[in-house]
Amino acid sequence: MFFRLSTALALCAALQVTLANPQLNVYSDTSCADYVASYTMSEAWDKCLTTSTGINSYIVIGKSSGCEIGGDKSHNSWLIGSSGCETSKFTGGGCGDALSRTLATTSVRPPTAIVLQNMGAETHDFLSRLFHDGDLIPLPFQKYLAPWIAKRRTPQIEKQYAAIGGGSPIHKWTKKQGEEMVKLLDELHPDTAPHKAYVAFRYARPLTENCLDQMRADGVTRAVAFTQYPQYSCSTTGSSLNELWREIQDRKTKGTGGSELDIKWSVIDRWGVHDGFVDAVARNIEKSLLTYSAETRSKVVILFSAHSLPMSVVNRGDPYPAEVGATVSAIMKRLGNSNPYRLVWQSQVGPSAWLGPQTNAAIKGLGKRHNDLLLVPVAFTSDHIETLYELDHEYIEEAKEMGLTGVKRCDSLNDSPYFIKALADIASAHLSASPVQAVSNQMPLRCPECTNEKCGQTKEWFASFQGHV
Repeated sequence: MFFRLSTALALCAALQVTLANPQLNVYSDTSCADYVASYTMSEAWDKCLTTSTGINSYIVIGKSSGCEIGGDKSHNSWLIGSSGCETSKFTGGGCGDALSRTLATTSVRPPTAIVLQNMGAETHDFLSRLFHDGDLIPLPFQKYLAPWIAKRRTPQIEKQYAAIGGGSPIHKWTKKQGEEMVKLLDELHPDTAPHKAYVAFRYARPLTENCLDQMRADGVTRAVAFTQYPQYSCSTTGSSLNELWREIQDRKTKGTGGSELDIKWSVIDRWGVHDGFVDAVARNIEKSLLTYSAETRSKVVILFSAHSLPMSVVNRGDPYPAEVGATVSAIMKRLGNSNPYRLVWQSQVGPSAWLGPQTNAAIKGLGKRHNDLLLVPVAFTSDHIETLYELDHEYIEEAKEMGLTGVKRCDSLNDSPYFIKALADIASAHLSASPVQAVSNQMPLRCPECTNEKCGQTKEWFASFQGHV
Protein backbone atom coordinates (compact mmCIF):
# COMPACT_ATOMS: atom_id res chain seq x y z
CA MET A 1 0.00 0.00 0.00
CA PHE A 2 1.59 3.25 -1.07
CA PHE A 3 1.41 6.58 0.64
CA ARG A 4 -0.08 9.38 -1.46
CA LEU A 5 2.57 12.08 -1.86
CA SER A 6 0.23 15.03 -1.41
CA THR A 7 -1.11 13.58 1.85
CA ALA A 8 2.43 12.88 3.02
CA LEU A 9 3.64 16.42 2.36
CA ALA A 10 0.61 17.98 4.03
CA LEU A 11 0.93 15.81 7.10
CA CYS A 12 4.66 16.36 7.26
CA ALA A 13 4.20 20.11 7.25
CA ALA A 14 1.63 19.90 10.02
CA LEU A 15 3.85 17.69 12.12
CA GLN A 16 6.85 19.97 11.70
CA VAL A 17 4.79 22.77 13.17
CA THR A 18 3.24 20.83 16.04
CA LEU A 19 6.07 18.56 17.13
CA ALA A 20 9.37 20.08 18.06
CA ASN A 21 11.21 16.77 18.23
CA PRO A 22 9.10 14.22 16.40
CA GLN A 23 9.80 10.57 16.85
CA LEU A 24 8.16 7.73 14.96
CA ASN A 25 7.30 4.46 16.63
CA VAL A 26 6.35 1.35 14.67
CA TYR A 27 4.04 -1.31 16.06
CA SER A 28 3.52 -4.59 14.26
CA ASP A 29 0.10 -5.45 15.66
CA THR A 30 -2.60 -3.87 17.80
CA SER A 31 -0.81 -3.78 21.13
CA CYS A 32 1.85 -1.60 22.69
CA ALA A 33 3.65 -4.81 23.58
CA ASP A 34 4.46 -5.24 19.90
CA TYR A 35 6.80 -2.23 19.89
CA VAL A 36 9.35 -2.56 17.12
CA ALA A 37 11.55 0.52 16.77
CA SER A 38 11.83 4.31 16.70
CA TYR A 39 12.79 6.36 13.70
CA THR A 40 13.57 9.94 12.85
CA MET A 41 11.11 11.91 10.75
CA SER A 42 13.05 11.38 7.52
CA GLU A 43 13.38 7.66 8.18
CA ALA A 44 9.65 7.60 8.86
CA TRP A 45 8.76 9.04 5.48
CA ASP A 46 11.12 6.63 3.77
CA LYS A 47 9.39 3.68 5.43
CA CYS A 48 5.92 4.96 4.71
CA LEU A 49 6.71 5.63 1.06
CA THR A 50 8.52 2.39 0.31
CA THR A 51 7.07 -0.29 2.59
CA SER A 52 3.90 -2.29 2.26
CA THR A 53 3.92 -4.70 5.17
CA GLY A 54 0.31 -5.78 5.47
CA ILE A 55 -2.85 -4.85 7.25
CA ASN A 56 -1.52 -5.33 10.77
CA SER A 57 1.45 -2.98 10.33
CA TYR A 58 0.97 0.55 11.57
CA ILE A 59 3.16 3.59 12.01
CA VAL A 60 2.49 5.88 14.97
CA ILE A 61 4.04 9.33 14.92
CA GLY A 62 3.91 11.08 18.25
CA LYS A 63 5.62 12.11 21.41
CA SER A 64 8.31 9.77 22.66
CA SER A 65 6.38 9.51 25.93
CA GLY A 66 3.36 8.04 24.17
CA CYS A 67 3.02 4.31 23.69
CA GLU A 68 5.64 2.31 25.53
CA ILE A 69 6.01 -1.41 26.00
CA GLY A 70 3.28 -2.63 28.34
CA GLY A 71 2.13 0.93 28.92
CA ASP A 72 -1.27 2.53 28.73
CA LYS A 73 -0.26 6.16 28.89
CA SER A 74 -2.40 8.99 27.61
CA HIS A 75 -1.05 10.38 24.40
CA ASN A 76 -1.72 12.94 21.72
CA SER A 77 -0.40 11.48 18.50
CA TRP A 78 -0.87 11.32 14.79
CA LEU A 79 -1.57 7.85 13.46
CA ILE A 80 -0.66 6.74 9.94
CA GLY A 81 -1.95 3.35 8.84
CA SER A 82 -0.07 1.35 6.26
CA SER A 83 -3.31 0.95 4.32
CA GLY A 84 -2.97 4.02 2.14
CA CYS A 85 -1.26 5.80 5.06
CA GLU A 86 -4.53 7.53 5.94
CA THR A 87 -4.32 9.84 8.94
CA SER A 88 -6.40 10.35 12.03
CA LYS A 89 -5.86 11.96 15.40
CA PHE A 90 -6.62 10.36 18.71
CA THR A 91 -6.22 11.51 22.29
CA GLY A 92 -6.03 9.50 25.49
CA GLY A 93 -6.80 5.86 26.16
CA GLY A 94 -4.80 2.75 25.43
CA CYS A 95 -2.60 2.52 22.39
CA GLY A 96 -3.99 -0.88 21.54
CA ASP A 97 -7.53 0.53 21.37
CA ALA A 98 -6.47 3.29 19.01
CA LEU A 99 -4.60 0.89 16.75
CA SER A 100 -7.45 -1.59 16.77
CA ARG A 101 -9.94 1.05 15.75
CA THR A 102 -7.63 2.20 12.99
CA LEU A 103 -7.24 -1.33 11.69
CA ALA A 104 -10.99 -1.34 11.05
CA THR A 105 -11.23 2.13 9.53
CA THR A 106 -8.20 2.04 7.26
CA SER A 107 -8.61 -1.47 5.86
CA VAL A 108 -9.18 -1.90 2.16
CA ARG A 109 -10.59 -5.39 2.71
CA PRO A 110 -14.33 -5.83 2.31
CA PRO A 111 -16.12 -5.94 5.65
CA THR A 112 -16.97 -9.11 7.49
CA ALA A 113 -20.76 -8.94 7.51
CA ILE A 114 -22.63 -9.46 10.76
CA VAL A 115 -26.21 -9.96 9.62
CA LEU A 116 -28.72 -9.21 12.37
CA GLN A 117 -31.88 -11.19 11.70
CA ASN A 118 -35.17 -10.20 13.28
CA MET A 119 -38.88 -9.95 12.55
CA GLY A 120 -39.22 -6.27 11.68
CA ALA A 121 -42.34 -4.13 11.88
CA GLU A 122 -44.69 -2.46 9.44
CA THR A 123 -48.42 -2.56 8.86
CA HIS A 124 -50.10 -4.23 5.87
CA ASP A 125 -46.97 -5.48 4.05
CA PHE A 126 -45.57 -6.82 7.31
CA LEU A 127 -48.81 -8.58 8.18
CA SER A 128 -49.17 -10.04 4.70
CA ARG A 129 -45.68 -11.56 4.81
CA LEU A 130 -46.25 -12.69 8.40
CA PHE A 131 -49.44 -14.60 7.69
CA HIS A 132 -47.99 -16.07 4.50
CA ASP A 133 -45.18 -17.62 6.56
CA GLY A 134 -46.16 -21.20 7.27
CA ASP A 135 -43.03 -21.60 9.44
CA LEU A 136 -44.51 -19.16 11.96
CA ILE A 137 -48.28 -19.40 11.55
CA PRO A 138 -49.40 -22.51 9.68
CA LEU A 139 -52.87 -21.87 8.22
CA PRO A 140 -55.22 -23.94 6.06
CA PHE A 141 -55.47 -22.45 2.55
CA GLN A 142 -52.68 -20.08 3.57
CA LYS A 143 -52.31 -18.50 0.13
CA TYR A 144 -55.90 -17.22 0.33
CA LEU A 145 -56.38 -16.69 4.06
CA ALA A 146 -53.14 -14.74 4.65
CA PRO A 147 -54.00 -11.63 2.57
CA TRP A 148 -57.55 -11.61 3.95
CA ILE A 149 -56.36 -11.69 7.57
CA ALA A 150 -53.69 -9.06 6.86
CA LYS A 151 -56.27 -6.72 5.32
CA ARG A 152 -58.63 -7.13 8.28
CA ARG A 153 -55.93 -6.57 10.91
CA THR A 154 -54.18 -3.61 9.28
CA PRO A 155 -56.50 -0.85 10.63
CA GLN A 156 -56.21 -2.26 14.16
CA ILE A 157 -52.40 -2.43 13.99
CA GLU A 158 -52.20 1.09 12.54
CA LYS A 159 -54.12 2.38 15.59
CA GLN A 160 -51.71 0.56 17.88
CA TYR A 161 -48.70 2.07 16.12
CA ALA A 162 -50.30 5.51 16.41
CA ALA A 163 -50.61 4.95 20.16
CA ILE A 164 -46.86 4.27 20.53
CA GLY A 165 -45.70 7.23 18.48
CA GLY A 166 -46.54 6.34 14.89
CA GLY A 167 -44.34 3.31 14.31
CA SER A 168 -42.16 0.62 15.77
CA PRO A 169 -38.63 1.49 16.94
CA ILE A 170 -37.32 -2.01 16.21
CA HIS A 171 -35.32 -0.91 13.16
CA LYS A 172 -33.81 2.03 15.03
CA TRP A 173 -32.72 -0.17 17.93
CA THR A 174 -31.46 -3.05 15.77
CA LYS A 175 -29.39 -0.64 13.68
CA LYS A 176 -28.04 1.07 16.81
CA GLN A 177 -27.17 -2.24 18.47
CA GLY A 178 -25.37 -3.41 15.35
CA GLU A 179 -23.37 -0.22 14.88
CA GLU A 180 -22.20 -0.19 18.48
CA MET A 181 -21.50 -3.92 18.49
CA VAL A 182 -19.16 -3.85 15.49
CA LYS A 183 -17.12 -1.03 17.06
CA LEU A 184 -16.35 -3.35 19.95
CA LEU A 185 -15.95 -6.35 17.67
CA ASP A 186 -13.27 -4.57 15.64
CA GLU A 187 -11.23 -4.34 18.84
CA LEU A 188 -12.07 -7.79 20.17
CA HIS A 189 -11.33 -9.60 16.91
CA PRO A 190 -9.14 -7.48 14.61
CA ASP A 191 -8.21 -10.49 12.45
CA THR A 192 -11.60 -10.30 10.73
CA ALA A 193 -11.96 -6.51 10.87
CA PRO A 194 -13.49 -4.39 9.61
CA HIS A 195 -16.91 -5.66 10.59
CA LYS A 196 -20.15 -4.17 9.36
CA ALA A 197 -23.63 -4.78 10.74
CA TYR A 198 -26.46 -5.45 8.29
CA VAL A 199 -30.14 -5.72 9.17
CA ALA A 200 -32.24 -8.47 7.58
CA PHE A 201 -35.85 -8.40 8.69
CA ARG A 202 -38.12 -11.30 7.89
CA TYR A 203 -41.32 -9.39 7.21
CA ALA A 204 -40.40 -5.72 6.78
CA ARG A 205 -37.77 -3.62 5.09
CA PRO A 206 -34.85 -4.02 5.03
CA LEU A 207 -35.77 -7.54 3.96
CA THR A 208 -33.31 -10.37 3.43
CA GLU A 209 -33.17 -9.51 -0.27
CA ASN A 210 -32.32 -5.86 0.53
CA CYS A 211 -29.58 -7.02 2.88
CA LEU A 212 -28.03 -9.27 0.23
CA ASP A 213 -28.09 -6.42 -2.31
CA GLN A 214 -26.18 -4.18 0.10
CA MET A 215 -23.66 -6.90 0.88
CA ARG A 216 -23.04 -7.39 -2.84
CA ALA A 217 -22.48 -3.64 -3.25
CA ASP A 218 -19.96 -3.74 -0.39
CA GLY A 219 -18.08 -6.70 -1.86
CA VAL A 220 -18.69 -8.94 1.15
CA THR A 221 -17.13 -12.41 0.95
CA ARG A 222 -17.60 -13.58 4.57
CA ALA A 223 -20.77 -13.28 6.65
CA VAL A 224 -22.22 -14.37 9.96
CA ALA A 225 -25.99 -14.82 10.23
CA PHE A 226 -26.54 -13.59 13.80
CA THR A 227 -30.10 -14.18 14.94
CA GLN A 228 -31.49 -11.54 17.27
CA TYR A 229 -33.88 -14.07 18.77
CA PRO A 230 -31.90 -15.30 21.81
CA GLN A 231 -33.79 -18.61 21.90
CA TYR A 232 -34.13 -20.78 18.80
CA SER A 233 -37.48 -21.51 17.24
CA CYS A 234 -38.25 -22.90 13.81
CA SER A 235 -40.82 -20.11 13.50
CA THR A 236 -38.37 -17.26 14.15
CA THR A 237 -34.67 -18.01 13.66
CA GLY A 238 -35.51 -21.04 11.54
CA SER A 239 -37.81 -19.00 9.34
CA SER A 240 -35.22 -16.24 8.87
CA LEU A 241 -32.53 -18.75 7.91
CA ASN A 242 -34.93 -20.52 5.56
CA GLU A 243 -35.67 -17.21 3.88
CA LEU A 244 -31.96 -16.43 3.47
CA TRP A 245 -31.39 -19.85 1.90
CA ARG A 246 -34.46 -19.50 -0.35
CA GLU A 247 -33.42 -16.04 -1.59
CA ILE A 248 -29.91 -17.20 -2.48
CA GLN A 249 -31.17 -20.35 -4.22
CA ASP A 250 -33.76 -18.31 -6.11
CA ARG A 251 -31.08 -15.94 -7.39
CA LYS A 252 -28.96 -18.86 -8.48
CA THR A 253 -31.87 -20.45 -10.32
CA LYS A 254 -32.89 -17.24 -12.08
CA GLY A 255 -29.33 -16.12 -12.74
CA THR A 256 -30.01 -12.76 -11.07
CA GLY A 257 -27.35 -12.93 -8.39
CA GLY A 258 -23.81 -11.65 -8.24
CA SER A 259 -20.94 -11.91 -5.80
CA GLU A 260 -23.38 -12.37 -2.89
CA LEU A 261 -23.90 -15.95 -4.08
CA ASP A 262 -20.28 -16.77 -3.25
CA ILE A 263 -20.34 -15.44 0.33
CA LYS A 264 -19.11 -17.92 2.93
CA TRP A 265 -21.58 -18.15 5.81
CA SER A 266 -21.62 -19.25 9.39
CA VAL A 267 -24.48 -19.00 11.87
CA ILE A 268 -25.00 -17.88 15.46
CA ASP A 269 -28.36 -19.52 15.99
CA ARG A 270 -29.02 -19.27 19.76
CA TRP A 271 -27.52 -17.56 22.79
CA GLY A 272 -30.24 -17.50 25.43
CA VAL A 273 -27.96 -18.49 28.33
CA HIS A 274 -24.93 -16.41 27.39
CA ASP A 275 -23.56 -14.83 30.58
CA GLY A 276 -23.48 -11.31 29.12
CA PHE A 277 -27.06 -11.47 27.87
CA VAL A 278 -28.27 -12.92 31.18
CA ASP A 279 -26.43 -10.21 33.09
CA ALA A 280 -27.87 -7.42 30.92
CA VAL A 281 -31.44 -8.58 31.57
CA ALA A 282 -30.73 -9.10 35.26
CA ARG A 283 -29.37 -5.56 35.60
CA ASN A 284 -32.56 -4.13 34.12
CA ILE A 285 -34.62 -6.22 36.53
CA GLU A 286 -32.57 -5.01 39.50
CA LYS A 287 -33.08 -1.43 38.36
CA SER A 288 -36.84 -1.95 38.12
CA LEU A 289 -37.06 -3.66 41.52
CA LEU A 290 -35.56 -0.55 43.09
CA THR A 291 -38.73 1.35 42.13
CA TYR A 292 -40.65 -0.73 44.69
CA SER A 293 -40.44 -0.04 48.41
CA ALA A 294 -37.79 -1.86 50.41
CA GLU A 295 -40.56 -3.60 52.36
CA THR A 296 -42.21 -5.12 49.28
CA ARG A 297 -39.25 -5.50 46.92
CA SER A 298 -38.49 -9.16 47.59
CA LYS A 299 -42.17 -10.06 47.29
CA VAL A 300 -42.61 -8.63 43.79
CA VAL A 301 -43.65 -11.42 41.41
CA ILE A 302 -41.50 -11.38 38.29
CA LEU A 303 -43.41 -12.38 35.17
CA PHE A 304 -41.06 -13.28 32.33
CA SER A 305 -43.09 -12.71 29.19
CA ALA A 306 -42.13 -14.29 25.86
CA HIS A 307 -43.88 -14.48 22.50
CA SER A 308 -46.12 -17.53 22.43
CA LEU A 309 -46.21 -20.29 19.81
CA PRO A 310 -49.05 -22.36 18.35
CA MET A 311 -49.24 -25.71 20.10
CA SER A 312 -48.99 -27.38 16.71
CA VAL A 313 -45.45 -25.98 16.48
CA VAL A 314 -44.61 -26.91 20.07
CA ASN A 315 -45.90 -30.45 19.69
CA ARG A 316 -43.74 -31.23 16.67
CA GLY A 317 -40.69 -30.68 18.91
CA ASP A 318 -39.74 -27.00 18.59
CA PRO A 319 -36.98 -26.25 21.16
CA TYR A 320 -38.17 -22.70 21.91
CA PRO A 321 -40.16 -23.30 25.14
CA ALA A 322 -37.28 -25.23 26.72
CA GLU A 323 -34.73 -22.62 25.67
CA VAL A 324 -36.81 -19.72 27.03
CA GLY A 325 -37.15 -21.67 30.27
CA ALA A 326 -33.37 -22.07 30.39
CA THR A 327 -32.95 -18.31 29.96
CA VAL A 328 -35.35 -17.62 32.82
CA SER A 329 -33.55 -20.08 35.11
CA ALA A 330 -30.18 -18.51 34.29
CA ILE A 331 -31.49 -14.99 35.00
CA MET A 332 -33.00 -16.02 38.31
CA LYS A 333 -29.75 -17.73 39.29
CA ARG A 334 -27.90 -14.49 38.46
CA LEU A 335 -30.42 -12.64 40.69
CA GLY A 336 -29.83 -15.09 43.51
CA ASN A 337 -33.43 -16.33 43.18
CA SER A 338 -34.44 -13.16 44.96
CA ASN A 339 -38.12 -13.17 43.97
CA PRO A 340 -41.00 -15.47 43.10
CA TYR A 341 -41.45 -15.74 39.35
CA ARG A 342 -43.33 -17.33 36.49
CA LEU A 343 -42.80 -17.72 32.75
CA VAL A 344 -45.82 -16.54 30.76
CA TRP A 345 -46.60 -16.11 27.07
CA GLN A 346 -48.06 -13.29 24.99
CA SER A 347 -49.22 -12.31 21.49
CA GLN A 348 -51.50 -15.21 20.65
CA VAL A 349 -53.13 -14.82 17.24
CA GLY A 350 -56.21 -16.67 16.00
CA PRO A 351 -58.48 -19.29 17.54
CA SER A 352 -56.10 -22.27 17.58
CA ALA A 353 -54.41 -23.45 20.78
CA TRP A 354 -51.23 -21.58 21.75
CA LEU A 355 -48.63 -22.04 24.47
CA GLY A 356 -49.85 -20.64 27.80
CA PRO A 357 -50.60 -19.26 30.27
CA GLN A 358 -51.15 -16.01 28.40
CA THR A 359 -49.55 -12.98 30.03
CA ASN A 360 -52.79 -11.04 30.45
CA ALA A 361 -54.52 -14.06 31.99
CA ALA A 362 -51.59 -14.53 34.39
CA ILE A 363 -51.86 -10.89 35.48
CA LYS A 364 -55.57 -11.28 36.16
CA GLY A 365 -55.09 -14.53 38.07
CA LEU A 366 -52.10 -13.48 40.16
CA GLY A 367 -53.59 -10.01 40.64
CA LYS A 368 -56.23 -11.52 42.91
CA ARG A 369 -53.48 -12.24 45.45
CA HIS A 370 -50.56 -9.98 44.49
CA ASN A 371 -50.49 -6.24 43.82
CA ASP A 372 -46.86 -6.02 42.74
CA LEU A 373 -45.99 -7.70 39.44
CA LEU A 374 -42.96 -6.92 37.25
CA LEU A 375 -43.24 -7.79 33.54
CA VAL A 376 -39.92 -8.73 31.94
CA PRO A 377 -39.64 -9.14 28.14
CA VAL A 378 -37.32 -12.15 27.99
CA ALA A 379 -37.32 -13.13 24.33
CA PHE A 380 -37.21 -9.63 22.83
CA THR A 381 -34.00 -7.63 22.47
CA SER A 382 -35.58 -4.22 21.91
CA ASP A 383 -38.84 -2.32 22.22
CA HIS A 384 -41.51 -2.84 19.59
CA ILE A 385 -45.27 -3.18 19.44
CA GLU A 386 -45.37 -6.23 21.75
CA THR A 387 -43.70 -4.29 24.56
CA LEU A 388 -44.81 -0.71 23.94
CA TYR A 389 -48.42 -1.47 23.13
CA GLU A 390 -49.33 -4.98 24.21
CA LEU A 391 -47.56 -4.90 27.58
CA ASP A 392 -47.68 -1.17 28.35
CA HIS A 393 -51.01 -0.09 26.87
CA GLU A 394 -53.10 -3.25 27.11
CA TYR A 395 -51.94 -5.38 30.01
CA ILE A 396 -50.78 -2.73 32.44
CA GLU A 397 -53.86 -0.60 31.77
CA GLU A 398 -56.06 -3.66 32.35
CA ALA A 399 -54.24 -4.19 35.65
CA LYS A 400 -54.95 -0.62 36.70
CA GLU A 401 -58.63 -1.14 35.93
CA MET A 402 -58.50 -4.12 38.31
CA GLY A 403 -57.21 -1.80 41.01
CA LEU A 404 -53.62 -3.03 40.88
CA THR A 405 -51.10 -0.25 41.48
CA GLY A 406 -47.83 -2.20 41.40
CA VAL A 407 -47.79 -3.72 37.90
CA LYS A 408 -44.79 -2.38 35.98
CA ARG A 409 -42.61 -3.34 33.03
CA CYS A 410 -38.87 -3.79 33.08
CA ASP A 411 -36.96 -1.79 30.46
CA SER A 412 -36.13 -3.58 27.22
CA LEU A 413 -32.45 -4.03 26.37
CA ASN A 414 -32.40 -1.44 23.56
CA ASP A 415 -29.05 0.40 23.81
CA SER A 416 -27.91 -1.17 27.08
CA PRO A 417 -24.09 -1.11 26.99
CA TYR A 418 -24.06 -4.45 28.82
CA PHE A 419 -26.21 -6.02 26.12
CA ILE A 420 -24.20 -4.52 23.26
CA LYS A 421 -21.01 -5.81 24.87
CA ALA A 422 -22.66 -9.24 25.12
CA LEU A 423 -23.46 -9.17 21.39
CA ALA A 424 -19.85 -8.30 20.61
CA ASP A 425 -18.58 -11.06 22.90
CA ILE A 426 -20.87 -13.63 21.28
CA ALA A 427 -19.72 -12.66 17.78
CA SER A 428 -16.06 -12.54 18.82
CA ALA A 429 -16.22 -15.99 20.42
CA HIS A 430 -17.84 -17.35 17.27
CA LEU A 431 -15.17 -15.88 15.00
CA SER A 432 -12.35 -16.92 17.36
CA ALA A 433 -13.25 -20.61 17.51
CA SER A 434 -10.66 -22.95 16.09
CA PRO A 435 -12.00 -24.15 13.79
CA VAL A 436 -14.88 -21.74 13.28
CA GLN A 437 -18.14 -23.68 13.53
CA ALA A 438 -20.34 -22.99 10.51
CA VAL A 439 -23.32 -24.11 12.60
CA SER A 440 -23.81 -25.12 16.22
CA ASN A 441 -24.18 -28.73 17.26
CA GLN A 442 -27.88 -28.14 17.83
CA MET A 443 -28.75 -26.45 14.56
CA PRO A 444 -28.59 -29.48 12.20
CA LEU A 445 -31.03 -31.40 14.41
CA ARG A 446 -34.53 -31.15 12.99
CA CYS A 447 -37.68 -31.30 15.08
CA PRO A 448 -38.80 -34.90 15.68
CA GLU A 449 -42.00 -34.35 13.70
CA CYS A 450 -40.68 -31.82 11.19
CA THR A 451 -42.50 -31.91 7.86
CA ASN A 452 -40.77 -28.95 6.22
CA GLU A 453 -38.19 -30.33 3.81
CA LYS A 454 -36.88 -26.83 3.08
CA CYS A 455 -35.88 -26.60 6.72
CA GLY A 456 -33.65 -29.63 6.29
CA GLN A 457 -32.16 -28.24 3.08
CA THR A 458 -31.39 -24.93 4.79
CA LYS A 459 -29.60 -26.65 7.66
CA GLU A 460 -27.56 -28.81 5.27
CA TRP A 461 -26.60 -25.79 3.16
CA PHE A 462 -25.27 -23.77 6.10
CA ALA A 463 -23.48 -26.84 7.51
CA SER A 464 -21.73 -27.27 4.14
CA PHE A 465 -19.60 -24.22 4.91
CA GLN A 466 -17.77 -26.12 7.66
CA GLY A 467 -14.06 -26.03 6.87
CA HIS A 468 -14.48 -23.05 4.54
CA VAL A 469 -14.99 -20.24 7.07
